[in-house]
Amino acid sequence: MKILCIDGGGIRGVFAVSILKALEEELNLQAGDYFDMIAGTSTGSIIAASLILKKDMSEVLKGYESFGKKIFVKQAKVGLFKSVYSDKYLRRFIRKAFGETELSDIKKPLLIPAVDVTHGKPFIHRSNYGSTGNESLSMKLWDAVLSSCSAPVYFPPNNISNSYLSIDGGLWANNPSLVCITEAMHHFKEELQKIKILSLGTGLQKIDFTIDNNKYWGVKHWLPFQLPSMKVTPKLLDLALHLSSESVTYHCKHLLGENYLRINEELGEEMPFDEIKFVEELVMLGEKVYQDRREEIKKFILS
Repeated sequence: MKILCIDGGGIRGVFAVSILKALEEELNLQAGDYFDMIAGTSTGSIIAASLILKKDMSEVLKGYESFGKKIFVKQAKVGLFKSVYSDKYLRRFIRKAFGETELSDIKKPLLIPAVDVTHGKPFIHRSNYGSTGNESLSMKLWDAVLSSCSAPVYFPPNNISNSYLSIDGGLWANNPSLVCITEAMHHFKEELQKIKILSLGTGLQKIDFTIDNNKYWGVKHWLPFQLPSMKVTPKLLDLALHLSSESVTYHCKHLLGENYLRINEELGEEMPFDEIKFVEELVMLGEKVYQDRREEIKKFILS
């Protein structure tokens, strides 16, 4: 079973989109067609759902570029009394992309990790491929994606039919590879050695938590804000997403060996998930990474 997994990471998702776009342009086929299962968390869920619906990655990239500037416009000075960003444009972007498609309409395996914060448990939105206990088939695809993208503090939770509130799946599965291994073995009865995963990251930040002389460590260190704009930097959340992804990567490499291909790259600096000024740089980095590893990627997915 061949699986594609895409990390969360906000606007840094354009790095993964850029890699997939380059792949599509070279092979002249839609990237999702090479995989038996696709999974994505947070921004990765936007990309995964787009692949499932056979959207060209060039169009997805244009969507990120045009809507990113609207999505990440703060609505509160420091984000203490309401979320930093409204989900108005995020919701509009996702609804426009996926329309009225329901999870029940999708037969190919699609997995979207989220969090049921009302009941304090991880949750996976699944498409209609026969998984037992699938409670969310009547849900619109855009609603599942929005749930996985609702980063705490930065976006409000997504209200699921007044039943529960859902937030960013990156809190427990920012790299959804282990989720897919479990699903392949449990539902599809695949042997571990027959599972192959191409895992796309969203860049490795150097998140700076420099030691200083201040003995007190508080909110301003975890979620620093910049003057005079009072823009809150999502340093704590970016760290949590990074740790989630890299720990899963470590375990999957040991479980799958050569059947786990992780594509990620050092960014060389902090690129917060809400900082749209890095879009062009991330796109170019994705193109470079694909060119550097194109033979490796092609061999992996075509063999």
